[in-house]
Amino acid sequence: MLPAPLRTLVVHARPGHPTQGLLRAGRLVFPCALGRGGISANKREGDGATPLAAMRILSGYFRDDHFADARKTRLAMRPIGADLGWCEVPDDRNYNRPVRIPYGASHERMKRDDRLYDACLVLGWNVVPRRRSCGSAIFFHLARDGFTPTQGCVAVSARTMARLLPHLSSATVLKVIR
Repeated sequence: MLPAPLRTLVVHARPGHPTQGLLRAGRLVFPCALGRGGISANKREGDGATPLAAMRILSGYFRDDHFADARKTRLAMRPIGADLGWCEVPDDRNYNRPVRIPYGASHERMKRDDRLYDACLVLGWNVVPRRRSCGSAIFFHLARDGFTPTQGCVAVSARTMARLLPHLSSATVLKVIR
């Protein structure tokens, strides 16, 4: 049983598998995917690492056509449109912020065909203040089959996300530990 609301989610690497993790929510434990670079205390843009940090869940995005359960939460959730992107260029004024696409600088497209962002929560990594090259687009989102590595995010199954969402709020902290 999950407490409502959850104040903390704790994530650590699965022993012997640095790109896979275990996420503890209350007394429950769920498998998760971590970054291809494992967990790092010195997160840098493009390293593929999941930051070793406590990150507040700020808000989220969802695909209404794929993941209606995203509305069952205390978080501020916005639908993902075809024009939503996320800037990943450290020298751009919109680095680590949502942008409207097409956009002149390199960006991630949020409306993905692989459904990883059908439910995508923005973590408070390198948001305030933003530091150039310290990592962008660190999200809590849906995992690929087999929990293959992310680009630095934490990812869970759609079933786990649907189970957690009603218990999450902007006061919830996702804490990545070793």
